[in-house]
Amino acid sequence: MQTVLFDGQPISPSKVVCIGRNYVEHIAELNNEVPTEPVIFVKPNSAISTEIKTHAVDAIHYEAEISFLMDDNQFVGVGVGLDLTKREVQSVLKSKSLPWERAKAFDASAVFSEFVSFELPVDSLSLVLSINDQVIQQANYQLMIYKPAEIVTAVNEFMSFEKHDILMTGTPKGVGKINQGDKFTGQIFSQDTLLVSQSWTVL
Repeated sequence: MQTVLFDGQPISPSKVVCIGRNYVEHIAELNNEVPTEPVIFVKPNSAISTEIKTHAVDAIHYEAEISFLMDDNQFVGVGVGLDLTKREVQSVLKSKSLPWERAKAFDASAVFSEFVSFELPVDSLSLVLSINDQVIQQANYQLMIYKPAEIVTAVNEFMSFEKHDILMTGTPKGVGKINQGDKFTGQIFSQDTLLVSQSWTVL
């Protein structure tokens, strides 16, 4: 089982629940329709990684997201998540109205920082992703179409969160291709207070 760190201790989430199309400007940059309900898909435990890797055949795109650890439908930890996507594969699947798993759920496609416990309101949280010291993506609670509590309600209509499952809340505009040797730095803030900072070098 793949693991992430939660306050320094390794844990094994059973799955990663992901939300697509949750920021208006990201929807526009990929020329998608604005959803009338949360777009939900799942990555298995085998997708979890702490490293960003390129792929020998397919170009991989990054999507940075505010991510939560769940316990009894409550947010107990927060961290940086990178939803890695085979964009060209996804485009082909979408054009045929097929599921996205080949483009979204492959091994090492869900990259995470350490998660830290917090008792702050989730509406104070924001995300910054820098690549090679340039800010590329920024997100916050206010910009989400569907807020985290709404997402939990929607997921629970058909699926349960196991303890320490991960919820990824969607990506803002600024997605793009990863390149070997790039340095990624993801940060989570509560207002002006830095809660999490993680750097990766693309392998």
